[in-house]
Amino acid sequence: MKLILPAIVLALAIFLSGACFFTTEANEYSIVRQFGAVIKIVDEPGLSMKVPFIQSVSTLPKTEMLYDLAVSDVITSDKKSMVADSFVLWRISDPLKFIQTLSGNVANAEYRIDTVVYNSLKTVISSMRQEEVISGRDGLLAQRIMDNVGAAFDNYGITLLAIETKRIDLPDENKSAVYERMISERANIAASYTAEGAAEAKQIRNEADKSVSITLSQANAAAEKLKAEGEAEYMRILSEVYDTPEEADFYEFMRALDMAETALSTDGKTLVVSADSPIAKIFQALE
Repeated sequence: MKLILPAIVLALAIFLSGACFFTTEANEYSIVRQFGAVIKIVDEPGLSMKVPFIQSVSTLPKTEMLYDLAVSDVITSDKKSMVADSFVLWRISDPLKFIQTLSGNVANAEYRIDTVVYNSLKTVISSMRQEEVISGRDGLLAQRIMDNVGAAFDNYGITLLAIETKRIDLPDENKSAVYERMISERANIAASYTAEGAAEAKQIRNEADKSVSITLSQANAAAEKLKAEGEAEYMRILSEVYDTPEEADFYEFMRALDMAETALSTDGKTLVVSADSPIAKIFQALE
């Protein structure tokens, strides 16, 4: 009896300690209930106490959770059908509201997320053209969906961290036609850019040619002016040098010799002069 009694006391103490204490992990909330009503929520990890047999403890996840929406068909504002495959990252931010509105059930929360996010996805995409939806996958589409959801989950104690589209594509039967149309549109845009570039290049060339013509005309005019001034100066000098009849006759004689030399520089040439020319007078004097 001396050994049995202490053993019973020890076993009872261990049992009562297990019934009085509970452990909260870092990735969970501990919900303490008394007769079904929530009286305390522990969100810090560690050891806590409860009243044995009267109070009970359950847990809710504190970590981020992922909900994968079913693949669904959506219609854009230009009446084009697309296929959207999305997922949601979420977490429980207010355990008490979560319990009061969704019975503390994750499946109920996922059902609510599915309904709200799917409706928001359809609403946003139905307000966008197909090209905008495709180009908006860089983050604009997800942001619009989040903005459309707004504060819909505040009363449920849920926070949506992100809404992303894994895939948003065309139905298989429409892909070829849409791709061909997009290629045609891009080709038309490229052709318009090419035409604009060619027109601008032509305008630049015309302006350059006009500038060159003006420059050459101005240069030729300046050259002709200089040439005329030079000839005038040349004639002035000649008039000063050959200002007597003898000098003028000598000048005419020398020019006649130069002309004869030029005319007879090639073999077989015949020089025809008038009888009163200075050269004819030379040959007449020799006779």
